Amino acid sequence: MSSVVLVTGAGTGIGNLTARASELVELDVTAPARTRRGRGRRPADEVRADVLHAVGELLLAEGMAELTFERVAKLAGVSKTTLHKWWPSRGALALDGYFHAVADTLAFADTGDLRADLVEQLRAFAHVLTGTPGGRVLAELIGQAQTDPELSRSFRALYSAQRRGLAADRLRRAQERGQLRAGVDVRVLIDQLWGAVYHRLLIPDEPITEEFVHALVANLLDGVG
Repeated sequence: MSSVVLVTGAGTGIGNLTARASELVELDVTAPARTRRGRGRRPADEVRADVLHAVGELLLAEGMAELTFERVAKLAGVSKTTLHKWWPSRGALALDGYFHAVADTLAFADTGDLRADLVEQLRAFAHVLTGTPGGRVLAELIGQAQTDPELSRSFRALYSAQRRGLAADRLRRAQERGQLRAGVDVRVLIDQLWGAVYHRLLIPDEPITEEFVHALVANLLDGVG
């Protein structure tokens, strides 16, 4: 049986998963995504959820190489026609499934403590990249987006823009509370923090470690001069 450990719930620290409240769920990618209902047409939202569930499982278990419309159709119990109607390319389907699989893990908390929230979110992101096959999948998607215009548009609309939006909202709330200088461009802060992590993912000269995450946040909030 082929399986994958998928992280759900709040973000977890690197190397400290058992000490956190996150739940680890073992998923069987050889079986249908969920128990099917009886006869009759399933609601579109349910069908779409089954597809994204199956794609997320498959990606985090085996990566992009094994992702095909035929296999996803079988796993999710849908027709290839339905898949092609909603996702114009394999890359677009993979991206949607990847985002679905990691969305809860990468949620951005607001406890009122900016430093703690930044560290926790970056730790969760780092864990997805280094503690699951998600890092390899994301790197593959970024690479393919350079030559696949449809995937590139989907990446910006579905993943990049949404992730940046969540971070920008959190940082703007910090500005309103006086935790960040009012004139700071939060978009640049996002590039400084998460951009550094992406750089180490795509050009792996240095590892993505918990120490790296803490240093990023400390340099940002405490200054370097």
